[in-house]
Amino acid sequence: AQGLTKVLAEKLRLNYVEPDLSLWAEYVNKFINSERRVRVAMVGKYTRLTDSYLSIVEALRHAGTLFGVRPELVWVEATDVERGTLKVEDIVGSVDGAVILPGFGERGVEGKISAIRVFREAEIPVFGICFGLQLMVVEFARNVLGLSNAHTTEVDPETPHPVVDLLSSQKGTIVKGGTMRLGSIEVRLVPGTQAWRIYGGVGVVSERHRHRYQINPAYLKAFEENGFVASGFGPEGFPEVMELKDRKFYLGVQYHPEFKSRPLRPSPIFAAFINALLNSRRS
Repeated sequence: AQGLTKVLAEKLRLNYVEPDLSLWAEYVNKFINSERRVRVAMVGKYTRLTDSYLSIVEALRHAGTLFGVRPELVWVEATDVERGTLKVEDIVGSVDGAVILPGFGERGVEGKISAIRVFREAEIPVFGICFGLQLMVVEFARNVLGLSNAHTTEVDPETPHPVVDLLSSQKGTIVKGGTMRLGSIEVRLVPGTQAWRIYGGVGVVSERHRHRYQINPAYLKAFEENGFVASGFGPEGFPEVMELKDRKFYLGVQYHPEFKSRPLRPSPIFAAFINALLNSRRS
């Protein structure tokens, strides 16, 4: 609108081509005029500063605009749930689904696990990202498999059931700085699973990572016998995606799909989550 690119092209004696902004205009129009709403519980431990999750918020907006929907975010502070000052049972009936947000460390973990149980038992769409997936695994191990002391060794190094454990490549690492599993890494999807369908039936996708702990493959058989299946694996062979069979959307990923989402190219998995919210509401 300012004409800066045209001025620069003239000054630099470059051929100026009027950019085609029709797709952007269509996107902005859909974003501004989205009348439908979906309410999403955002369960995290840094909710006092919502910029902590800005990439996820934007990815939800990208996907929402694709469907002409505006996500309304209901922030659920995990430490408040842990203290008992916030009851997830009072929220679950007013939201269409939940995102279990990433994070590190012990604070708020039990609050997150409590919230996950409420949302899972309510059978609404649930999407876990990184630490969110790991705590979905812990919750399932405790309340479905009956492993009451199951945990991640990040929080409880002495747990008798380490369903989430330190990456094998990290064991023996003393200095932690700059040693996380980072960057774009390939994930092999299992044909016929929901994750595989979400990505259009391709066998391998590349997604960005930032973590130090993994789902313990030793417990996979027990999970899968109870319907919580691994639908994506990293090059090292450990699970990257877990989904609950026979649910419209109960799925967690070890990676950060929000980092590859763009306004005109929403993340497939965020788009699938928004679509699940709409379908769940209609049913």
